[in-house]
Amino acid sequence: MSRFAQICWLAGVAGCCGVAGLTAWPEQASAQTQPADTPARARTPALRTGTPDYVAQRPNPAPGTASALPDGVDDAAPAPRGRSSAISNGQPTRASQPVRSSRLRGVTQREFRAPPQSVSNLPPAPLPVPEPRKRKRPEEDPYAPLGLRLGNVILRPAITGSVGYDSNPERISGPSKGSLFTRTEGELGVQSDWNVHELTGMLRGGYSRYYRNDSASRPDAEGNMSLRLDATRDTRILLESRLRLDTQRPGSPDLTSAVQGRPITWNYGAAAGVTHDFNRLQVTLRGAIDRQDYEDAELGNGRILSQADRNQTQYGLRLRAAYEVTPGFKPFVQGEIDTRQFDEKVDSSGYMRSSDGYTLRLGSSFEISRMLTGEVSGGYQDRKYEDGRLRNLRGFVGDAAILWTPTPLTTVTLRGSAELGDTTIPGSSGTTARRVGLEVAHALRRNLTVTGFTTFARTEYDGQDLRENLSTIGARIEYKLTRTFAIRASFTHERLNSTNQGSDYTANVAQVGLRVQF
Repeated sequence: MSRFAQICWLAGVAGCCGVAGLTAWPEQASAQTQPADTPARARTPALRTGTPDYVAQRPNPAPGTASALPDGVDDAAPAPRGRSSAISNGQPTRASQPVRSSRLRGVTQREFRAPPQSVSNLPPAPLPVPEPRKRKRPEEDPYAPLGLRLGNVILRPAITGSVGYDSNPERISGPSKGSLFTRTEGELGVQSDWNVHELTGMLRGGYSRYYRNDSASRPDAEGNMSLRLDATRDTRILLESRLRLDTQRPGSPDLTSAVQGRPITWNYGAAAGVTHDFNRLQVTLRGAIDRQDYEDAELGNGRILSQADRNQTQYGLRLRAAYEVTPGFKPFVQGEIDTRQFDEKVDSSGYMRSSDGYTLRLGSSFEISRMLTGEVSGGYQDRKYEDGRLRNLRGFVGDAAILWTPTPLTTVTLRGSAELGDTTIPGSSGTTARRVGLEVAHALRRNLTVTGFTTFARTEYDGQDLRENLSTIGARIEYKLTRTFAIRASFTHERLNSTNQGSDYTANVAQVGLRVQF
C-alpha cells in the first residue's frame, strides 16, 4: 500500500474513534455539571439534525480543566462552513435509533416532553354561605306540661292534692257546722298527633272528704272525647262522647223529703254527625243520645227515697247550615227535634213526663280580631208533654262564649246559657234556667297567674211561685314552680236565695294544694 493510502486509512479510523468517544460524552458532562434536582427535560439533550446537540449544548469546562474534546476541535464555536473538520456536520449514523447506552436508557432522537400534570384532587367546593340565624320564637307557655307520648297520641295526666276549710259542707239553711276537708283530683288530657283525623279529649274526676261531717263527702267528675275522621277534603265524620257526675244538695226542691248525704246524678251521652263543605256553605247533620240517672236517696229515718221516676233518655237530631261571609264571620241557622222518654211512664206524683220538642236557633261564630273571638246563638224552644195537664213549656234558649284578650297578659272570658229543663214538682211542666259567668285572668309573671271570677244563675219553676238565685264570687292563684309542679290556692263565697222557705244558705270555701302534671 502506498504511503498516501495509509495516511487516509489512519485518518478514517481516527475519525470514527473520535465520534464513538464523543457519543458517550454529553451525559457524563451533564452528570458532572448539572445539579441532581435539575428536571429530566433540562438534563436530557435533544438530538436534532444539522449541528449535533451534544456540540451545541456541551458545557464549558471549568477553568484549569482540560477539555474533553479531541484535539483539533474548538470548544468555543462550531467549525465554520466550508472548512473541513474532524466532526461531521451530517446526521449521526444511528441518530434515528435510541442511544444504546446504559446511562441514556430510554432517550430517543425525539424531543422528550414531560407528561401533563394529572389532577388527582378536584378543587374543594365552595363552602355554603350560612343563612342568617333566625331568632327562635319564644314558647307560648314555657311552664306547660310536655305530656307523655303513646304512639301518635299525647297524654297529659295530672293529679292535685288539696286541703281546705268549708263553712257549710251540706249547704243547709241556718247555722251550720264547718269542717276541714281534703280533696284529691285526677285529670287526663288526650291530643292526637296525626296527619289526618283528630282525637281530643279531657277527663277529670275528684273526691272531697269532710272530716267533721262525713255525710257531706261527695265525688264529682266530667269529661268529653271527640274524634274527627277526614273522609274526603270536604267531608268530615264527627264522633263525640260526654260524661258528667254531680250530686244533689239536701235542700233541692226536687227532693220531696229531707235526706241524708248528697245523692249522685249521672249525665252521659254520645253523638255522631257528618259535615260537608259546599264551597263557603257548611252543612252538618248530627244525631245524639243522652242518658240521665238519679241515685236513690236515704231519708233521716233510714228509709230509701226512690228517684227512678226521674231517669230518662233523650234522642235528638240536629241540622245546621253555616255560611262563611269572611274568614272571621260565619253566621248559621240551626234546627233540632228531640224526644224525652222516662223509664217510668207515670212519676210519683201521677204525671206522665215524657215529651217532644223542637228548637230553632240563629247565631254566628266570629273573630273580630285576635283579641276578640267567640260564638253567640239564640232561639226558641217549644216542648209538648204527654200528660195533657201539663202545659207546653216554651221560652228562649241560647248559648254564648266570648273570649277577649285586651293585653297579652290579661284574658277575659264571658259565658252564658239559657235552657229548659225537667222537674218532678207536682203541677210544674219544667224549669227555665239562666246562667252567666265572668272570669278575668291576669299573669303577673309567666308562672304566676291571678284569676277573679263571678257567676250568677236563676232557676224558675213553671206554674209555681218558686225561684232560686245562686251567686258565687271568688279568686284563685296559681304559681308554677316547674313544668311538673304548681301550687294552687282559691277562695269562694257562695250564696243561695230562694222563695222556698228554709232553702237559703251561705258558704265560704278556702283551699290550697299542690298539682303534679306530666
